[in-house]
Amino acid sequence: MDNIKIIVASDSIGETAELVARAGVSQFNPKQCKHEFLRYPYIESFENVDEVIQVAKDTNAIIVYTLIKPEIKKYMISKVNEHALKSVDIMGPLMELLSNSIEETPYYEPGMVHRLDDAYFKKIDAIEFAVKYDDGKDPKGLSKADIVLLGISRTSKTPLSQYLAHKSYKVMNIPIVPEVTPPDGLFIVDPSKCIALKISEEKLNRIRKERLKQLGLGDKARYATEARIQEELDYFEKLVDKIGCPVIDVSDKAIEETANDIIHFIEQNKSK
Repeated sequence: MDNIKIIVASDSIGETAELVARAGVSQFNPKQCKHEFLRYPYIESFENVDEVIQVAKDTNAIIVYTLIKPEIKKYMISKVNEHALKSVDIMGPLMELLSNSIEETPYYEPGMVHRLDDAYFKKIDAIEFAVKYDDGKDPKGLSKADIVLLGISRTSKTPLSQYLAHKSYKVMNIPIVPEVTPPDGLFIVDPSKCIALKISEEKLNRIRKERLKQLGLGDKARYATEARIQEELDYFEKLVDKIGCPVIDVSDKAIEETANDIIHFIEQNKSK
């Protein structure tokens, strides 16, 4: 038999329509159902539709289309009917059903599914970034990060990094310890993307003592003593003053509240 010609027409890239068409063709014996696909992406004008119609007439092709913009879709339907062409509207019936069920007007914007895919992969990249550059593991992350969190131990740096990563921000966190010299890049990177996490001495003392209990250690260890905590806080203050970055007090804040404050700082700086 002659080859079946299928025109894939879309106001986006046409992947959805072609995938459905290929799925349909795959259900037939390839020896009896030889086929050829012609893809026409980014159908944005009546002239684009006319071109598809002309090719379909000349080759006796089936038109498989996903057209979101109402005026373009309406024009395609009118031309298909005018020339009695074979066609399948992939999106139309489902869009109409959804619109009636949800009682909401669709966006009518081509390519939305790909934007959602981009957002998903951006979030995955951010999560992987947060894991890779957690706890200052690799200073090379400083130049790539959207946000750099600074704080002494037990200021929720890692949970905050993961929470912000799920908001698609690439976050690196750096522990501030008097005995450990911060990476040189920390004093070069834009301070507006650095956020210092401050905590009260009393709250930190309670958190660290509880942490020691969880580890089966006595609460008299130097890690939780007032002298050690004050030493770390003093060092933290000097370092933050040198960097000149915003400071958020996390003493009585939930992770979500702190994260929202961080996002506010970062987005505010972007708009400047």
